[in-house]
Amino acid sequence: MGVPMTTWLKPLNNPKIHDAMRILPVLAVTFPFLLAGVSADEFTNLMRQVQLPSGVERDVQVEDEGEQFSPLSIDPGGARFELWAVRSDLSSSYLLDAKYVSTYTPVADLEIVTEDPYDVIPRTRADRPFDVLIQTHGMSDDPDAHQAARKVRLIRHVQSYGETNGEDIDRSQAQLLQSVYLENNAIHHFSFPVTAIPGADRSKVKGEERYSVFTLDHHQGEYQVDASQIASRFVQVWPVANATITGMDSGEVLRFSVPQLTIELNDLYPDSRTYLQLYPGLPSLGTTGTVVSGSALVHYAAVPKDKTLVLKEWDKMIDQDGPWTMEVLTSTPFGIDRLAYLNFTVNRSIEVRGSVTTVD
Repeated sequence: MGVPMTTWLKPLNNPKIHDAMRILPVLAVTFPFLLAGVSADEFTNLMRQVQLPSGVERDVQVEDEGEQFSPLSIDPGGARFELWAVRSDLSSSYLLDAKYVSTYTPVADLEIVTEDPYDVIPRTRADRPFDVLIQTHGMSDDPDAHQAARKVRLIRHVQSYGETNGEDIDRSQAQLLQSVYLENNAIHHFSFPVTAIPGADRSKVKGEERYSVFTLDHHQGEYQVDASQIASRFVQVWPVANATITGMDSGEVLRFSVPQLTIELNDLYPDSRTYLQLYPGLPSLGTTGTVVSGSALVHYAAVPKDKTLVLKEWDKMIDQDGPWTMEVLTSTPFGIDRLAYLNFTVNRSIEVRGSVTTVD
């Protein structure tokens, strides 16, 4: 018979990270609820128990929140519990977190913190910083104890999505970037100014970084254990958006009609509002103008998006002659960015030239 297994399937939002419970026979395994960037209705949540060292596996479907028995009892070598989100059509699955449990192994909890408050999966943009917080406990402070009792290993992998948005990605092809030992019971804080996902254009990289904590091998005396993953989380990284305006060149003079404009928007961030605005005067960052009707685009999907806008008769709010500025702006969790702009001059005055004569 299995032991009681509690699954708290919700975001782990405490930067200090909770304490894990490892007291048998009552076993509590705590997981953050992280779906892969889509509605929870499209996924089934599975908890997989992997017995060690035998490798025997057993899956059990779990609700978003609740308590149930583990499918198998805990062997002397311990067990790894994995939280999987499986798409309803079985087209893809995501390993969201993992916990290793035994009576003799250190414990680690891991959280990735970004500037994006999205509560489904950690995500950020290619030009933004993020932090990794790892709390380790259960390690021995005896200098004579074996290494497996005194330290764990942190491994950092990076992987580009290439031309895709991560569908059917083979994570075995991820690049090993870093491996370090964590040697004391503490909160270990790592800050990264930008992602290390490979790509020639650093503003356009997209992919994921995965951070995993492993125990060490030890096969001496009574303590017999293989290295095992005790915590793992990943962060998705999306590219910086850009835009182009075609149909009019910067510096043009407009009189009584305006040209049709085409706005090409690329890599709009998953949580963004993008729009075209006009204001009188020369270009000036931070100026609040008037949003052009039909140009506002709200993007709430889980992955970046490209969009083309075609605008006609966009000059209805132009009420005076002189210089004007047109800007494409996007608002994201990171602030407001100008993606493209141009300036033009409006001259709609009518000048009559002639002479007046009289006949006596």
